[in-house]
Amino acid sequence: MGAAIAYSLTAPGKRFRPALVLAAYRELGGTGDATALAAAVEVVHTYSLVHDDLPCMDDDDLRRGRPTTHRKFDVPTATEAGFRMVPLSGHVLAAGAAKLGLGDRQLSAIGVELYRAAGASGMVGGQVLDLEAEGKDISLDQLERIHRAKTGALITASVVLGALAAGAPRETVEVMRQYGHHIGLAFQIVDDVLDQTATSSELGKTAGKDAAQHKATFATLLGVEAAMDAAEREADRAVALLREHGLDCIILEGLARFIVERKR
Repeated sequence: MGAAIAYSLTAPGKRFRPALVLAAYRELGGTGDATALAAAVEVVHTYSLVHDDLPCMDDDDLRRGRPTTHRKFDVPTATEAGFRMVPLSGHVLAAGAAKLGLGDRQLSAIGVELYRAAGASGMVGGQVLDLEAEGKDISLDQLERIHRAKTGALITASVVLGALAAGAPRETVEVMRQYGHHIGLAFQIVDDVLDQTATSSELGKTAGKDAAQHKATFATLLGVEAAMDAAEREADRAVALLREHGLDCIILEGLARFIVERKR
């Protein structure tokens, strides 16, 4: 079991969500080592990928440029490895908070934020809605609802976690939440476009999977060009939000731009 967990966690990837945690923490005044805190978010994200790839979900063979966990091992092992990564993330989160000298109240707030984003009102709930929508005609509003939960919730939680760990005031935390809403949607829109326009080798995962599973995407509902315009608008709104509130967050601005410029 440990081998399957290690295989999943050490696969090469963008590490975008932990980068958001670290950027928000640093740019909002944090001075300690928040890498363990950021790693906890990546553990949650990786668990979701392992389960997302299972035959009962998206049934995929390729993830981050190599065989998916259930292909490398087997379905029962991958399923259990994903489940075990949830409490593992809690251990990593607690260790990270202790390393930063955070109190119980801060750790509690951070934990609630992370696991709410990962649960039924966030990532898991969004995955359920996504599966239910396969093969159906859905509206743009319905598609946004799916992906603000499935993809956007954990991205939003990442910047909020960084802000909470840095001891940012409540108003700033809420600005981070809104920033996360914008970039989370932008991230998914670009994912949809890349699924339609890039190759499997470029993506590190199976390209064209959405079309094969008859899923509505931002690329199919809007068209590729209009979808990219929408992603750019969301990134622009995220950057404008930071500036409107006087937050000098150059790295967060850069990460918002990275979303629409990335090729995988």
